[in-house]
Amino acid sequence: MVWVPLRSTRTDRRAPLRAPTPHHTTMSLEWLLDWSWSLDGLRDCIATGIQSFRDCDATALATVACLLLLFVWYCYHVGREQPRAYATVNALMQGAEANGVQNGFVYCHSPECVRCTHHDGLNQKLYHNLQEYAKRYSWSGMGRIHKGIREQGRYLSSRPAIQKPEVFFLPDLPTMPYFSRDAQKHDVELLERNFQTILCEFETLYKAFSNCSLPQGWKVNSTPSGEWFTFHLVNQGMCVPRNCRRCPRTYRLLGSLRTCIGNNVFGNACISVLSPGTVIAEHYGPTNIRIRCHLGLKTPNNCELVVGGEPQCWAEGRCLLFDDSFLHTAFHEGPPEEGPRVVFMVDLWHPNVAAAERQALDFIFAPGR
Repeated sequence: MVWVPLRSTRTDRRAPLRAPTPHHTTMSLEWLLDWSWSLDGLRDCIATGIQSFRDCDATALATVACLLLLFVWYCYHVGREQPRAYATVNALMQGAEANGVQNGFVYCHSPECVRCTHHDGLNQKLYHNLQEYAKRYSWSGMGRIHKGIREQGRYLSSRPAIQKPEVFFLPDLPTMPYFSRDAQKHDVELLERNFQTILCEFETLYKAFSNCSLPQGWKVNSTPSGEWFTFHLVNQGMCVPRNCRRCPRTYRLLGSLRTCIGNNVFGNACISVLSPGTVIAEHYGPTNIRIRCHLGLKTPNNCELVVGGEPQCWAEGRCLLFDDSFLHTAFHEGPPEEGPRVVFMVDLWHPNVAAAERQALDFIFAPGR
């Protein structure tokens, strides 16, 4: 039996009490019956659910619980991801691994890559990327990049022959073939302190060399004479996972560098080996927004780097900084018994590129963009 409190009605004290009319009585009974039916239905539904739960065996319950946990984890994982307008480095690497990367070296196959492909619409593409960045973030601090993109053709065609970046020139940056160690003091000192670590990992890799085959992970570069090998940890802004796993301490060191370019196509980190009798043809780098750092690992006599017509020699355990947008070459003229010239090469930001500009350039020149 269900008790329903009746709402008292206000009456005048002097008025006599009146019995409820038949119409009012009918409405109260209908409402009471409807409420009782609703409670009975809800009770039956709950009882059915409890009985169904009791009837399930332990295996079914465990399966449902696992599926529920997986669903919650998936929702959490998807919710944490930030939307990206371009292919991520990991996605590019997974695609490259799936397609069978030769020797663990990542080659760029994108026809839209601004680092590898020259086409008439490059400036329009760069300007579109800059506009997209400004819409997401801000135009503040973008004046020099905007100027560089708008007049890129004029800059590249009017540059003196000593400095002609092949892809992108940022105006109003100090221009010099070599930089002092203080230009990126923190990173230079960090690399030099870890000289032995990098050297040991190189020596382990180099033991795999033989006369009959190229060890996995190494790439042969074209030269007029001799042999030039590189072992990339980062190639054009893309990590090479297989190679990084073989040099774990060196790879972790890259994460401690403050000015390492690791998120756009102008960033590289590799071990570079010149065998005796090798000459690298004169060439220009792609941009002036970076400075290239060479940490000497093995530096025999008669080895030189020439940038903008100025020669320099490497030294073991010391960093050499230069702007590779200048015309440059390198050679190893030592005898075979002295062994190869070996440096650890990493690209650092030009010290006069501001933090806001670095962020924008990472967006504009993102790998695969």
